[in-house]
Amino acid sequence: MQLEYFQMIDRITEVDLEAKVMHARSTVPDESTVFEGHFPGHPLVPGVLMIETMAQCSGILIMHTIDFAKIPLLAGVKEGKLRDFVGPRTALEIKAEIEHEGSGFAVTRAEIRSQGKRVANAQLTFTIMPFPSDELQGMIRQQVAGMKQEPA
Repeated sequence: MQLEYFQMIDRITEVDLEAKVMHARSTVPDESTVFEGHFPGHPLVPGVLMIETMAQCSGILIMHTIDFAKIPLLAGVKEGKLRDFVGPRTALEIKAEIEHEGSGFAVTRAEIRSQGKRVANAQLTFTIMPFPSDELQGMIRQQVAGMKQEPA
């Protein structure tokens, strides 16, 4: 996880295009400038970054289903719940599942777990648009390819 750069997913562990489900992992860094103000002496991942983590997992799944032809942009958060606090060195398991797609939109249900316990979940809506540039499309493809876990 690179909080300052909004790269919230470390590793993609599974993409099931038939079931439209993706699993990923991430570990909260030990130190981050984000923690300097949230909160001094008691560092916690801001809730908005937990939502962003679920949105990134969902967005990567959506891009996989359309072969990275377009970019999904977060347009809405519904039923968002932050169920527990997350601090440095916490290992996270992220899951996203597409509930609906079509007409330029997609809706996912996503959750984050730590040690089997759900710490956040939400229903997320995305607008799916053309990439603003070929450069961004290539950069995202390359970044996601670097997240895929090699088979054991």
